[in-house]
Amino acid sequence: MSPAENQVPSPGPDAKKRLSRELVLSAALALVDAEGLDALTMRRLGQELGRDPMSLYRYAENRAALLDGVSELVLNELAIFPDDPDWQAQLRRIAHDLRHLALRHPNVVPLLVTRPLSTPLGLRPLGTLRPLEQILSLLIDAGFTPADALHVYRAYYGYLYGHILNELQEFIVDPDENEALLRLGLHRLPPKDFPRLRALAPVLADYDGAAELDEGISILLTGLAARLPLPGAQPAR
Repeated sequence: MSPAENQVPSPGPDAKKRLSRELVLSAALALVDAEGLDALTMRRLGQELGRDPMSLYRYAENRAALLDGVSELVLNELAIFPDDPDWQAQLRRIAHDLRHLALRHPNVVPLLVTRPLSTPLGLRPLGTLRPLEQILSLLIDAGFTPADALHVYRAYYGYLYGHILNELQEFIVDPDENEALLRLGLHRLPPKDFPRLRALAPVLADYDGAAELDEGISILLTGLAARLPLPGAQPAR
């Protein structure tokens, strides 16, 4: 038998990849991106992977664990550098990075916003808590007290998620219409009841998510910086 005959044939392009947690969660995220959260079930994920759904329970014990894993996978894309001395620049960059993540994975946003509310803090997946820990470190090192750093984090993320949810819901009725009132459908509102909203039609029609986010972050950071104690100042009693 020749050496060539002794060689084991290499797997073809259609050969199944060995299952891993990373592969399962990546497939789950792709399914959610394509079809939404309701499409994510063990049965459907098994179909997508070409596997018996029972084999997936080794990597996620139930659908809830899959949802947690998807949240972690998305948040792992968010880079935070808690040792950066420029805490304002860091928070501004994180805000824009989180917005880009949301625009890449809009179907995951409701999961990131609402799922933590149903789980006590200490029982949440570690990957979803790392941004909190890292931003607390960033703020405390910048001079905020631990309690104030927590208040800042809550205000910061409250604003970010509010902005993101609002941006994802900015629908244009007729994108080819030049008249702002008609483009947004605001012409249907009674003029006497909604005069200010109708008057803002040109501003609303020119909505720029990145610029709007940056404007809000500037307002937030200005207020936060004013709360920092001046160097050498004695803490209030």
